[in-house]
Amino acid sequence: MDNYQPPQIENVRYVEVSKNTEDVKNEVRAAYSGVAEASNKNKCCGNSRSCCGVSAKPDDGYSKELGYSQEELDSVPEGSNMGLGCGNPQAIASLKEGEVVLDLGAGGGFDAFLAARKVGSNGKVYGVDMTPEMLSKARANAVKSGYHNVEFLLGEIEHLPLPNNTVDVIISNCVINLSTNKRAVFNEAFRVLKEGGRIAISDMVANKPLPAEMVKNEELYCNCISGAITIDELKKILSKSGFVNIAIEPQENSRMFIKDWVPGSDAENYVVSAKIKALKPKSRP
Repeated sequence: MDNYQPPQIENVRYVEVSKNTEDVKNEVRAAYSGVAEASNKNKCCGNSRSCCGVSAKPDDGYSKELGYSQEELDSVPEGSNMGLGCGNPQAIASLKEGEVVLDLGAGGGFDAFLAARKVGSNGKVYGVDMTPEMLSKARANAVKSGYHNVEFLLGEIEHLPLPNNTVDVIISNCVINLSTNKRAVFNEAFRVLKEGGRIAISDMVANKPLPAEMVKNEELYCNCISGAITIDELKKILSKSGFVNIAIEPQENSRMFIKDWVPGSDAENYVVSAKIKALKPKSRP
């Protein structure tokens, strides 16, 4: 598999944006940089009940709506949980002692630290994030709380800074929808996974194509709404990237908190959080 070449995908619609890809990426980076800086100062930034906002004090109630237990919330370093997400990938990852885990868009390290507890000292967790401020926060949290099996790397999820065939499990929480090149993200995920490896992701999917005015709305994009694609489109991308046993389970109850993300946007009628699972097949003997 070391000579793996990403497949080309035909006839798949990707999210259109009104600006070029780098402009969108810079806007997303700036938004989450602001969230990290506000969190470091115990200040609010944006709507705290959204995937792109933080409150001065963590909202455990919102985190529980996303699927986290109080025990999980109490177990991580202070400041790592900023309420950024749309679910709990830990609940579907079935992590085992000794596994190597990669968290795409690790933010302040919340999910990475939870994963580190499950894989133990014989396991390893990598967290990748493109926002230097988030990376600094995650690394400081790791040092402060003595996590020796976690490593945070600066990088983009479309260009992962890891070798081929090195990861057992990939987790992610409401991040891939922010990429304007989801094909590249899943090609890279497939590349770094070991044969038999799996993805366990919480992310946004669209129930139906989004109106042009929503797709072009910068606020809705950074709030994890207008970058969502339909389940059928996502399945097609995963399949073309090489994944099998693809399962995408929409979480209809997520409409309740999506409604709070950007009040009045009607987003809850277009997008929903989903549990996304798939496997990288083993080569035939």
